[in-house]
Amino acid sequence: MLDWRGLACAFALLLAWPVPAAAEAMQPPLLLAERYRDGIDVSNYWISEKLDGVRAVWDGRVLRFRSGNPVPAPQWFLDGLPAEALDGELWLARGRFDELSAIVRRKAPVDAEWRRVRYMMFELPAAAGSFTERIARMQTIAAAAQRPWLMAIPQFRLADVAALKKKLNEIVRAGGEGLMLHRADAAYETGRSATLLKLTPWLDAEAVVVGHIPGKGKHAGRLGALRMEMPDGRRFSLGSGLSDALRRDPPPPGTLVTYRYRELTPKGMPRFPSYLRVRDNP
Repeated sequence: MLDWRGLACAFALLLAWPVPAAAEAMQPPLLLAERYRDGIDVSNYWISEKLDGVRAVWDGRVLRFRSGNPVPAPQWFLDGLPAEALDGELWLARGRFDELSAIVRRKAPVDAEWRRVRYMMFELPAAAGSFTERIARMQTIAAAAQRPWLMAIPQFRLADVAALKKKLNEIVRAGGEGLMLHRADAAYETGRSATLLKLTPWLDAEAVVVGHIPGKGKHAGRLGALRMEMPDGRRFSLGSGLSDALRRDPPPPGTLVTYRYRELTPKGMPRFPSYLRVRDNP
């Protein structure tokens, strides 16, 4: 029997999704988070862990990266998804982003690898009702699908800022990245919005690799640091947080990289920047 509610949601998303040119994928319209700031009433929000995964949007027919390009997932993985628009993260586990990224980008997917990947739903694009109602619908979708790789990310409520900071510390100590806060009464929307907030113990930003700085001492013969360019044209060196594998095979110039930092200097430069990952833009 057809799920008319699911088909209607998928159709609504398709109407809002620009048709891509043959040579260029179009980015799907997404809800993007603003950064958490003190002063909000935490009790008005649903809270979930911020996953270190790869964002993927399902329109009822095609699973896409945030760039708009199709995810090369096995057909059995896609067959387990409903005829209803979903937004979520492809995820393995805490601290395994690089491994996950390699799996989901292979042009020829490996079944054994994909059996370990989960699709963690956190939104229903174009669905009606409040976020609280959409959470209930995501739980229903996961239960009805009966597929181990399709899950609704756990959502919970906290009473106040003290409880929020305690939970953040707990998640980070366990190897997580932070928390996401989504207003319980929010209707679905796209674009950057204060209805969705991210809370981490550090700040993050993106910059483009423009060069490689040779290493010295223990790093002689391999990468010492990445030379980065910020959107305003200013440049800085990024050497902290690079793995041995990255130092042997660094991201080429032109790569968009996400990095962490503690604060900005009086001149607006990142203080203590540390490499996080290549930006998800396959």
